[in-house]
Amino acid sequence: MTAASAQMAAGTPGAAGQLPVATARATRAELRDLVRHQWWRIGFIVTVLAAGAAAALVVPATLGAIVDSAIAGDPPSVLWRHGGLMLAAAAAGGLLTGLGVVGSARLFDTVLAGLRERLIDRALTLPQARVEAAGTGDLVSRASDDVAEVGEGITKVLPAFAGAAFTIVLTSLGLALLDFRYLLALLVVIPVHVIAVRRYLRTAPAIYAAERAAMAARAHELLGSIHGLPTVHAYQLGPARMAGITRRSWAVVRLSMRARIVQNIFIARLNLAEYLGMTALLLTGFLLVGQDSGTVGATTTAMLFFLALFGPIAQLLFVIDDLQSAAASLARIVGVIRCESDDWPFAASVPTAATTQPRPAADGTGQSRALAIAVSGVSFGYHPARPVLRNLDLFIPAGQQVALVGASGAGKSTLAALIAGIGHPTAGRILVGEVDTRKAGDDQQVVLITQEVHTFAGTLRADLTLARPAATDNEIAAALTVVGAGAWVNRLPGGLDTIVGAHGERLTPAQAQQLALARLVLADPPVAVLDEATAE
Repeated sequence: MTAASAQMAAGTPGAAGQLPVATARATRAELRDLVRHQWWRIGFIVTVLAAGAAAALVVPATLGAIVDSAIAGDPPSVLWRHGGLMLAAAAAGGLLTGLGVVGSARLFDTVLAGLRERLIDRALTLPQARVEAAGTGDLVSRASDDVAEVGEGITKVLPAFAGAAFTIVLTSLGLALLDFRYLLALLVVIPVHVIAVRRYLRTAPAIYAAERAAMAARAHELLGSIHGLPTVHAYQLGPARMAGITRRSWAVVRLSMRARIVQNIFIARLNLAEYLGMTALLLTGFLLVGQDSGTVGATTTAMLFFLALFGPIAQLLFVIDDLQSAAASLARIVGVIRCESDDWPFAASVPTAATTQPRPAADGTGQSRALAIAVSGVSFGYHPARPVLRNLDLFIPAGQQVALVGASGAGKSTLAALIAGIGHPTAGRILVGEVDTRKAGDDQQVVLITQEVHTFAGTLRADLTLARPAATDNEIAAALTVVGAGAWVNRLPGGLDTIVGAHGERLTPAQAQQLALARLVLADPPVAVLDEATAE
């Protein structure tokens, strides 16, 4: 991978090992890829919204004509004709805008679904060591808070931009047709808008990015406390953990308040531009009517045009606000999607989604082939100043069953994770067969089962076949019998079709561990590492 492509893929790495944040170039490339087959739909949406904006301008123009007709004493039939035109234009504008909104909603849902799928797909294929180092809160916040932020922003940007941009262009053209001096009068608002946007863009992006990162840190702190609740209670860590959560929460509050202050200053400058524009138009209309160069109806139309611009201009400029917040979240999502193994020291090469399931290595007899494990001079520590393992040597011949015992905190689970490739030694190397765990990809045939197992939502059959999608019911039944789960599974109301997980059949911790062990039997890997996998 070249340095340029690495920068595009990873962007800037997060603090304390967090997952990277994509560069603006990488984010734009990802968006182009997501909408590359949707250009015709985008064109339709823009066209329909522009037509709706044009229809909406008929109403203020007709009102100005009604004012002149009333002054001139035209017959009522003229007023009725104007009224019918206004109703027709309003109906057409509403219909076209509705079509644009529906079309944009369908487009946005499609793009957002594609973005979410790419995020989840990439997260599931990242090296586990990479995810562990970043912390679960970082990944969870990107898959939840950031996706929600992008979803909220993306539903506003294109409709607001298309509708507001065409309204501004067509209204400016209408003012020029009325009298170019009306258009010149509005030039006074341009410097105010330029200053407002430039100062906003100077401060807002960094604040929004920091706010997203602070939310991730808060999620990490909160999830860590929830997942480790028994330990928190056992060691009376509640006050300390609560203090950490409070500190992270207040960091989010402070950044959110800073964002709101910047936003309010931005709004105040937009209001100033509106007042200046109204004043300039009224003065221009007064002078033109006084010199018989214009009519009261034309001035009324010009003022209504400008009043009609309040919403689109504010909407267009507020899209910048939504865009900044959504862009910060989008960069974090794309940072995961384009995260490469090269941005993490000693990260395992990442297999594709089609090769992530453990595959038995056949030896020609249909039996799985065992592999030897060689640990040579391995040292490791979660913190540089506190090593857990020091210069460890261990050799386990192929086919051997070895039990590693020791005091709590001696490093048993750490060694298990290193052998499984979840972590990587700071010194020395670990070979599984002839492959270094730091360089192994989808050929690494090590499955780790810990005492903390998860029952996936869905049928029991789907839960078990995650390890081996092609497994038959007979093979599943045999695996359940091996781990001693056959009897209670047969007693379930739906057997293998019983729904388990969060909203299904409640399983005991022991039953959940048996399912994890049955998945291991189905996977039939050359190397199995059990870290207190039968504790329950």
